[in-house]
Amino acid sequence: MVIGVIPARLNSIRFPKKILANLGGKPMVAYVAEQAFKAEKLDKVIIAIDSKETEQALLEYDFKLVMTSKKHTSGTDRIAEVAKGEPEAKIVINIQGDEPLLNPKLIDGLVDIFHDPSVEMATVVSRKLTVTDLLNPNVVKAILDENQNTQDFKRNVFDMEIGAVYRHIGMYGFQKDTLFEFTAQEPSEREQKKSLEQLRALDHGIPIKALITDCDQMAVDTPEDLQRVAAVMGLDLDEVKEMDD
Repeated sequence: MVIGVIPARLNSIRFPKKILANLGGKPMVAYVAEQAFKAEKLDKVIIAIDSKETEQALLEYDFKLVMTSKKHTSGTDRIAEVAKGEPEAKIVINIQGDEPLLNPKLIDGLVDIFHDPSVEMATVVSRKLTVTDLLNPNVVKAILDENQNTQDFKRNVFDMEIGAVYRHIGMYGFQKDTLFEFTAQEPSEREQKKSLEQLRALDHGIPIKALITDCDQMAVDTPEDLQRVAAVMGLDLDEVKEMDD
């Protein structure tokens, strides 16, 4: 069984309650879940929540919700808690809860990578990397080898690395046992220094295979991002606000 899990922590630091941000009368995370349901390779989609407020906001939708601990320090830890309650799951896909424009084909492509039983963990990268992106430390860059294995993740790159660099899209897939192995490890020194959780995998010898795409990424990290996403979706910007306004 392949499950997709959307970690939905309510109180994000940069944009509190962003998962419940109102897009045309619907919580943002509901759009993410609806897009995930369109993926052909997922057997189940679960939203991993951590608050009664989120639960109440999503009651009217036909989503499977699992209440998880508020103590988790990352979405991956939250996903691992959900996976422990899914004994039939073999592959677990981590779907970011702040991308309402999620392309379901990305999920299917990521699942297909696991047809190779040697793949333990996988992620998505994009060829669409502008000069502005290269200079922006908030845009994470992935460096791949010739076999599409990730060698490193960086916020800043140097000229000699440009040919191997892709924009990292924050979606991950795990063999379930690898997910548990990953979350059992202490954060690595590089992970803490660069605030990049995926470095823990590389630092503990877990290889990460990359799915190379031409996708765009429009994650919502700020209220301004929400406005941009709403414009792409063709929503009335006057209707876009936080749910508790």
